[in-house]
Amino acid sequence: MGDIGSLIVPIIIAAIAAAGALRRVPLFDTFREGAAEGISSLISAAPALIGLVLAVEMLTASGFFEMLSSILSPVLAPLGFPAEAVPLGLIRPVSGSGSYAVLSSMLSRYGPDSETGRIASVMAGSTETTFYAVAVYYGSAGIKKTGCTVPAALFADFCSIIFAVLSVKYL
Repeated sequence: MGDIGSLIVPIIIAAIAAAGALRRVPLFDTFREGAAEGISSLISAAPALIGLVLAVEMLTASGFFEMLSSILSPVLAPLGFPAEAVPLGLIRPVSGSGSYAVLSSMLSRYGPDSETGRIASVMAGSTETTFYAVAVYYGSAGIKKTGCTVPAALFADFCSIIFAVLSVKYL
């Protein structure tokens, strides 16, 4: 399996190049245009991303997430939500790298096969970094008003977190 796995990406690249050549697509020009579009998207999304990263770092360094976790833990514990997973649920919609750092810490502390570890893993896999995604996609498209996107996405994250706990506890 290791030999086949190492060949998959080169085979896919060769298949794309062959399909483009058969259709007489100017491959290098198309690649260059796509790369230029990617760079312009990156440049237009950069201010929103820089602001988001700065805000996450400030909230984390200030202890905001820990304080909010300590406030929410007594309310969520009777519902079966492990107090240890509250920081992950709070930071996941905001920061992917921050949430994976929290997840890694949880898995090291409680183990991946513990109920807390399984809940955290399902939670991390079933939620989205909502604010990051909105900043990148809306920023690169130049959209300033997000409408109902953020509340709807946060509601979806909330439902994912609840169902992560329920699915691990009852399945």
